[in-house]
Amino acid sequence: MPPPLLDIRDLRTEFETRHGWIPAVDGASLRVSRGKVTALVGESGCGKSATALSILRLIPTPPGRIAGGEIRFADPDGDGASEDLLSLDDRAMRRIRGNRIAMIFQEPMTALNPVFSIGEQIVEVVELHQLIRGRRAWEAAIASLRAVGIPDPQRRVRDFPHQFSGGMRQRVMIAMALACRPAMLIADEPTTALDVTVQQQVLALLRRLQDERGLGILLITHDLGVVAQVADDVYVMYAGRIVEHGPVADVLQRPLHPYTQGLLRCTPRLTDHRSRWETIPGTVPDAAHLPTGCRFHPRCRLTVERAAAGTRTTLPVNSQGSDRVLHRCVEEHDGEPSGAPILRELLPGRFVACWEADEAP
Repeated sequence: MPPPLLDIRDLRTEFETRHGWIPAVDGASLRVSRGKVTALVGESGCGKSATALSILRLIPTPPGRIAGGEIRFADPDGDGASEDLLSLDDRAMRRIRGNRIAMIFQEPMTALNPVFSIGEQIVEVVELHQLIRGRRAWEAAIASLRAVGIPDPQRRVRDFPHQFSGGMRQRVMIAMALACRPAMLIADEPTTALDVTVQQQVLALLRRLQDERGLGILLITHDLGVVAQVADDVYVMYAGRIVEHGPVADVLQRPLHPYTQGLLRCTPRLTDHRSRWETIPGTVPDAAHLPTGCRFHPRCRLTVERAAAGTRTTLPVNSQGSDRVLHRCVEEHDGEPSGAPILRELLPGRFVACWEADEAP
């Protein structure tokens, strides 16, 4: 089999605080294949955007640093061999960033410069990476706007960001990202703050461009509805670590990790007429004070329910309104990183980091 387009291995990204160096991404591994949409899902603060910024080496230093791991990229337009992006010098990385790997940022109004026309901003990218100038660069910018469905691109290319609606600004960001025909696209919450109609248009556009150009897309989102619609594979992240991954249909139909199950219970459905939606109690833990053992155990319904059944060894820990949780979910495990459960293949192609998942429904 050909190597994956992007292969992240045991990535660790840290930030310096008054508590010392704390992990934002803690040993995460994931793969993106050419022609596939891979989703990275989790709550705000779980490390999704830090993972994306690490790929392009955009972590601000100080206070951040990439402390370990590998980020291997196999450019299909090259010799096919993968290279570790973390080992490249700044000049070599600039040839990849925005050219071979492009990124759509979360908020287009802050990512676009308000004092330059959108054409000038796209032309700057084209001139930097494609080594074409003048009229040819402007023609490339117009073609890029046309490809993302912006009407009358010859005229709109001279307009400024504030003259576009939110959905059109997002299309401009996509046009800028695709202007150099990259092999891979990182889309960080590309539908944030868009209404559902425009959201559908942007997602359909991304999927069409991915099909036409054979892009590998890393889609970062917290919306499982978006994942179900466009993704092929999904990685679920919690507190800086991947806790479950597999094909989208399998993960959404039979989630194995209690966190994934909780995310799905929070997703509205047209056939569900409950007056109050379920939530996952609590918040993502402070990275400076992570729980021992499984990082999800203070919020885990599964461990509380099984502790209440009285069939396993438990500890008196206040969690989700209960005074007891499973002992093995709380204790440190010296043989596993950070004392937390590691990913294991529970079903073919299905990986989960949970000591109780083998008995999950």
